[in-house]
Amino acid sequence: MANATQQKTRANTASARHVRIAPRKVRMVVDLVRGKPILEALDILQFTQKRAAPIISKVIESALRNVEESDDLNWEIDDLKVEEIYANEGPTLKRFKPRAMGRATTILKRTSHIHVALAPNSSD
Repeated sequence: MANATQQKTRANTASARHVRIAPRKVRMVVDLVRGKPILEALDILQFTQKRAAPIISKVIESALRNVEESDDLNWEIDDLKVEEIYANEGPTLKRFKPRAMGRATTILKRTSHIHVALAPNSSD
């Protein structure tokens, strides 16, 4: 069972929905920071040359601010880690591109939903 201090609440989570990057590309960056301490994760994202890195960084910082503003959680900010982070597929925009002989092909513009949950580091 989950410990009372490690429950997933609205206070220690954040999400970005309908991000216009394919989930496959977002997952490459998400896998870099999963399970890492907060400060290390933000450093990794700062120097990652992927378009998803600044967006994921903003979501992690939003979850961090949620923990700071919460009255229920008195966790030490330096002790937090990225407990759970994942990118799901959002709605797909369908566009059409003209092709030869009057045909058209479909272009799928994929979107992502990015979710982050923070927890205290249990390595003490």
